[in-house]
Amino acid sequence: MSTKRKIVIIGSAYPLRGGGISTFNERLARAYMDKGDDVVIYTFSLQYPSFLFPGTTQYSKEPPPEGLDIKVRINSINPFNWLKVGKEIKRLKPDLVVVRFWIPFMGPCLGKISRVIRKSGAKVVAIVDNIVPHEHKPGDRLLSKYFVNSVDCFVTMSKSVLTDLELFDKDKPKKLTVHPLYDNFGKVISQETALQKLNLSNEFKYLLFFGFIREYKGLDLLLKAFADKRLRRFSLKLMVVGEFYIDEKPYLQMIEDLGIGDDVIMHNKFVPNTEVVNHFCASSLVVQPYKGATQSGITQIAYHFERPIITTNVGGLSEIVIHGRDGYVVEPDSKQIADAIFAFFDEQKESGFSNNVREDKKRFSWDKMLVAVEEVCDS
Repeated sequence: MSTKRKIVIIGSAYPLRGGGISTFNERLARAYMDKGDDVVIYTFSLQYPSFLFPGTTQYSKEPPPEGLDIKVRINSINPFNWLKVGKEIKRLKPDLVVVRFWIPFMGPCLGKISRVIRKSGAKVVAIVDNIVPHEHKPGDRLLSKYFVNSVDCFVTMSKSVLTDLELFDKDKPKKLTVHPLYDNFGKVISQETALQKLNLSNEFKYLLFFGFIREYKGLDLLLKAFADKRLRRFSLKLMVVGEFYIDEKPYLQMIEDLGIGDDVIMHNKFVPNTEVVNHFCASSLVVQPYKGATQSGITQIAYHFERPIITTNVGGLSEIVIHGRDGYVVEPDSKQIADAIFAFFDEQKESGFSNNVREDKKRFSWDKMLVAVEEVCDS
């Protein structure tokens, strides 16, 4: 990898909001740039039609990331645009094209662009977050199949996605690697400093549920777990930080019915990248009560900020967290989640688990991702 190459990354990036996909793509670009490569990101001028986007806005209010070459070109619903973008990238004569795939809706758009690019002889590798979506819709498999047929090879970050890919293609090279660390949200700060920035009292310990709120993420399981009477002895607060992508009323009603309103802090809006550090470093424990998942960037943010994690045994989440060392892996069940929270505080695991996370996060280097891409392309 010593020779300078032209690399194109296709997927979400600024000015789209930072979410996991955008954050990953921008960090991947920097990883290649650190190796001396010439990198350009092609992102969306229109990612989702407004009627398909459940949040408040798709666009960031933060300043653009420094030093990245980002082309805002792709219209996800305009086939003429797909041809134009494919030809533009083809003219760059890239040595490698990395396409992010996370939802079947993007199959026609990304699939057509990839087909045009491959005519130049460039290798097109897909980093696949999901091939079978969490929330199924008619036609999903046909759209995913169209994309799968358009690229040369695949990298996944969980065994479950690798297994799902085999249902669509058994012949093309595929490589499993770990989800790299999200280390681009700033350095670890003290818990005391983070609490001050959030105007939170240091008389309590804080649990953190972070990220866009969808049904499969199991916030209802966490709320039921947090209502466990055993937990009242520890002076705990639960921070729910993220924008609702579903109706919030049932969750607010559940909080009221469970009688935990005084102990739940709702911050239901998108968190800019510059403020992520405060929420993670203020917390003692990150909880991911997902009912279904493949992998999650939230886990990798928690590892970066050296926070212990409770996660559920779904998809690839249990492949990351070392049970009994970095946190706990439980079934997606409110009683088991409550048991894990109780054990964490009752046995005073915070310091020991945090030290373990600090050591174990070394597993998640970006070099491993770059090597995986090279190996799967070479194969």
